[in-house]
Amino acid sequence: MTCFLALLFSAVLPWQAARRPAPAPAVPFRTTLTVVQMMGKQAVVETTAGQFVVDLRPDLAPNHVGYFLKLAAEGTYTGTIFHRVVRDGIIQGGDPITKDPARRPLYGTGGLGVLQAEHSGEPFTRGAVAAALRPGQPDSGGAQFFVCVTDQPGLAGQFTIFGRVSEGMDVVQKISELPADAKGMPEERVSIVSLAARDTPPPEPVPFAAETPGQLAQHRAVLETSAGSITIAFLADRAPEHVRNFLRLAQAGVFDGTAFHRVVRGFVVQTGALTSRAAPLAEKQQKLVRRLEPEFNDTKHVKGIVSMARGDDPASATTSFFIVTADAPSLDGKYTVFGRVIDGLDVLDRIESTPVSGESPTTRIDLIRVRLVG
Repeated sequence: MTCFLALLFSAVLPWQAARRPAPAPAVPFRTTLTVVQMMGKQAVVETTAGQFVVDLRPDLAPNHVGYFLKLAAEGTYTGTIFHRVVRDGIIQGGDPITKDPARRPLYGTGGLGVLQAEHSGEPFTRGAVAAALRPGQPDSGGAQFFVCVTDQPGLAGQFTIFGRVSEGMDVVQKISELPADAKGMPEERVSIVSLAARDTPPPEPVPFAAETPGQLAQHRAVLETSAGSITIAFLADRAPEHVRNFLRLAQAGVFDGTAFHRVVRGFVVQTGALTSRAAPLAEKQQKLVRRLEPEFNDTKHVKGIVSMARGDDPASATTSFFIVTADAPSLDGKYTVFGRVIDGLDVLDRIESTPVSGESPTTRIDLIRVRLVG
């Protein structure tokens, strides 16, 4: 990242307009809205590459937020494009001139010179949304904005942050990866279809958070694999938080598309590792993945027992789990047992008998999806 910043600061920053600097207006924009009126607002940015949502921060930059809301209400952003991108660095958009493909040479020069800087201590970390500027003019913000795709601490004190992406960073990331010319101008037009403000909705309830161990135990998980289906019942009285976590990940599709990446005959078969997943997790799925505190119990590791894999740290379990294929007393009390196979032991046998190289199957065995029942 140091090289990235050095490259940017060696010339004009790519989120700054590079042409025809003009003086800031004698009377900068001042919003008539109060901070209280603007609090709890989000901007929903619908683009041709997908949607992302910005939590607005009038407490940091009231005039920037007020101006952004004004332009959104007027439809100024509709039809504009992201006219500069730096892969894994930033994306920049909001210039009204970019609505017109014929004015491409002027992209990055429009909609500026309206706002005075409102610097704060808010960090320029992934997801930060800030105002673009003219070179050397700190009070030249306006319609244009950029989003940090990765942390950019070198920008602190130079630009005004007025929001932060709370949903859809995968879309922002994708836009940053567009093929672009030497100046960062994307070859493809990714445009803003709509940009609308809304009240921040209440947080979605966390699935399975309120269920008792008895209620958790009523669920079943069907592992639909390329070798057949395996049904798991849960031991929620022994490891309620592991069961809760497994159900949550399964419902969100986190396990879907992983593989049985480890097969040790007479011991275990293992799956659920994100490194074996056919496609990366979506942002909402990624937010559900966390490290689990151990819930070691006295359940023996015998054939059909489902237990959580981990590293050397007892609290390092995340998504990977294993099914025991024979008595394995060496695992007792060291790994968290949270379920048992109640149907599909023949499928477990088929997976265990697959040809391997070391502990890796020579032919991929997919965990196609985990389907919850009950």
